[in-house]
Amino acid sequence: MSVPTMKLALGTFACNGIEAFLDTDILSGVEAAVSDLAQRIEAGMAVVGVPRLARDAAADDQGHSVDLSVDERTWLLLKREAARQGATLSQLVTHSVLVYLAELDRLAPPGAAEAL
Repeated sequence: MSVPTMKLALGTFACNGIEAFLDTDILSGVEAAVSDLAQRIEAGMAVVGVPRLARDAAADDQGHSVDLSVDERTWLLLKREAARQGATLSQLVTHSVLVYLAELDRLAPPGAAEAL
């Protein structure tokens, strides 16, 4: 069985956030965000929904494109969650990156932003 893969176009803001908080490897940052989202879904935790504005917006700010491969279980979780939210898989994953970065920012000690 082949591993499901999706092409994502991340905006400059998301790419800069990944580079600032995680590293220059954009794909690893996306994978960390998707893993966090999948764990939250599996645990039955509340998931921050994709805003309607993000669902309606055209993807015109493309900072970086990545090919994300996930296991079958994660693929099904993401597809189900995207359908529940009325979003595409790409919109859900892109939004999960922003939510993950916001959580990292929230957990960062005061003054940590200046150190970056």
